[in-house]
Amino acid sequence: MKCTHAKCQHAYESNDVQRRHFLQYLAAGLFAAMWPRGEVLAADSAMLRQIPAGRSVFRVSGRAWVNGNRVNLNTPIGPNDTVKTSRDGELVFVVGNHAMLLRGGSHLVLRAKEESSETNPVIGLLQLFSGKLLSASRNKGMRIITPSATIGVRGTGVYLETEPDRTYFCTCYGDVDIEASHDSASKDSVHATHHERPLVILNEAQPGSSIRSAKDPEFTRPGRVKLRHSDEELMLIEALVGRTPPFAPQ
Repeated sequence: MKCTHAKCQHAYESNDVQRRHFLQYLAAGLFAAMWPRGEVLAADSAMLRQIPAGRSVFRVSGRAWVNGNRVNLNTPIGPNDTVKTSRDGELVFVVGNHAMLLRGGSHLVLRAKEESSETNPVIGLLQLFSGKLLSASRNKGMRIITPSATIGVRGTGVYLETEPDRTYFCTCYGDVDIEASHDSASKDSVHATHHERPLVILNEAQPGSSIRSAKDPEFTRPGRVKLRHSDEELMLIEALVGRTPPFAPQ
């Protein structure tokens, strides 16, 4: 839950405004101008190019930790690490060809696939205990686990938020299979090209009804699940590993 104290609210909103301004800057013609050649994202800033080989962290704000150690731009992140962010933190990073944006107050555990190696790190499992994650990869056969759901991913861009009683999950593009953790009768498969079917997976519901449309009035009332991810963010993290999202102009 987000703190409602005035100071916390101001800090949260300030961080969010800065993030939106940064992403608007990225989206203001830079991607369209550079992506057709798959080259540098912006000629005037080293920060806006495909992340260099051997680097994991693109950007960190607030505080973040990998395996308990404070993150900086030179911190390596591998496919068997634990990543956490402070409430006001945000971390954008890559592992192999997998790019992620982890929002504040998050606790994420990575697990490698059997074929993963030091020279070819491949994530097989993401376990999001708390927080919010935007993830883009082409890894097939990967799973994502939250307290509410187990999700089989087949090369996708996805966004998820965990709350004590539910998970919000958007298949931004690609194919996924979803099963509610506490209700094996609740299963669904989604094919999406552009955020068509966001879902809410509940911890407690009648058998067979734990997976709901996030567009249902129950979840769109003020104070309920909000869409806190954007196409600009997806373009950003895909660009870090030299790709464009399927919905982007080619």
